[in-house]
Amino acid sequence: MVKAKKYNIQGEMIGEVELPLAVFDVDVNSPKVLLHEVVTMYLGNQRQGTVQKKNRAMTQGSTRKLFKQKGTGNARVGTRRSPIRVHGGKAFAIYPKNWYRPIPRGKKRMALKVALTDRAREGKIFVIENLKFDAASTKQAKEIIAKLAPEKGHKLVVTDGNHIPTVRSFNNLPDVITDRADSLFAYEVLKSSYIILSDEALKKVEEVFSK
Repeated sequence: MVKAKKYNIQGEMIGEVELPLAVFDVDVNSPKVLLHEVVTMYLGNQRQGTVQKKNRAMTQGSTRKLFKQKGTGNARVGTRRSPIRVHGGKAFAIYPKNWYRPIPRGKKRMALKVALTDRAREGKIFVIENLKFDAASTKQAKEIIAKLAPEKGHKLVVTDGNHIPTVRSFNNLPDVITDRADSLFAYEVLKSSYIILSDEALKKVEEVFSK
């Protein structure tokens, strides 16, 4: 049984809540291998792959041989586009590449559960009751973070995604990222030292990822 501390909107602890075992208490063979594979594919998918260098065919300049092969006493030479000359083309030029690799849905979900399990067993998951601000307030968000997780490290605030003022309040804080409960992924959980969920977000996580 895995539990998390529960707080009210003022940052005061009001008890504990049981976390769903299907999401926050999962064991798999070789969890590090699974996380490495999924995170590597995810980071690769973030690459634009638009970098390009000019080879000798793309550079400007005559293709005439600069001087004859023999009799000058110089080394053999080709055109001014040669990679060994100033403003010449690059010998092994880089071309645009598509780095995208589809991540299997089963692996992606299992990696998320493994990451959440790790944070839950470390006691670094907190639940806040009625996490809703009437208006965007960075000051109030900062006070909540200071009471729940004053230590250094990234904090991930998870909401149900239906309350914009709450998200805006936390987005202004350094080292704090926000996300919807139904779009969590393993990398952002591993990147964060603490996970803070609203009670509605916890229900949504169980609903979406427990299957």
